[in-house]
Amino acid sequence: MPKVIVLRWGHRPKRDARLTTHVVLTARALGASGVILSDIEDEKIRKTVEKVTKNWGGPFLFEMGKPWKNVVKEWKTKGGIVVHLTAYGENIQSNVLNKIKELGKDILVIVGSQKVPSEFFSKEISDFNIAIGNQPHSECASLAVFLDRLFGGEELKREFENAKVRIIPQKRGKKIVKKC
Repeated sequence: MPKVIVLRWGHRPKRDARLTTHVVLTARALGASGVILSDIEDEKIRKTVEKVTKNWGGPFLFEMGKPWKNVVKEWKTKGGIVVHLTAYGENIQSNVLNKIKELGKDILVIVGSQKVPSEFFSKEISDFNIAIGNQPHSECASLAVFLDRLFGGEELKREFENAKVRIIPQKRGKKIVKKC
C-alpha cells in the first residue's frame, strides 16, 4: 500500500487548534504515515502529537512550518501524487479512488481549514480533487472517509509499535492495558 501523508493547510492557532488536532488524530488512527502542518508552527499541537505517539505507539511523522508549495513540489518531484479533499471535486463514489489505487504511488492528501486558494484545484497542484459527497462537511470527516475507503478498512486492524497504552475491545465497559 502506498504511503499517505496529510498536508494540513490554513491552520489558524486560535480558531482551529481543536479541529487540527482531530485531523492529526484521525490521520494517525486511520492509516496515514504522518501530517505536515504547513506554513505555521503550533507547539501545542506538536506536544499533543508527541504525547499520543509516545503513549499509543507509532511511528508517526509530524512536521510543521514548511511552505505548502514547497511540500507539494517536493512530493511531486519524488513521484508522489496529490489528492485535494474538497466538496467541489469528483465524488468518491465515482471511479476516482480506483484510478488512485491503480497508480500505486505515495499520496499527499491536502485538507484545508479555511477557504483554499483556487490554485489548489489546478493540475499543477492537485492530481485529483475528491469530494466525500458534494455538500459542506468537516475536513476531519472527509479525511476519515477517504482513508477508510483507500485502505478498505484494513487500517482499523493496525497495531502500533511501542504502544504503552492499548485498548482491549469488549462488548461493554472500558478496558485498557498500560505498559510501564
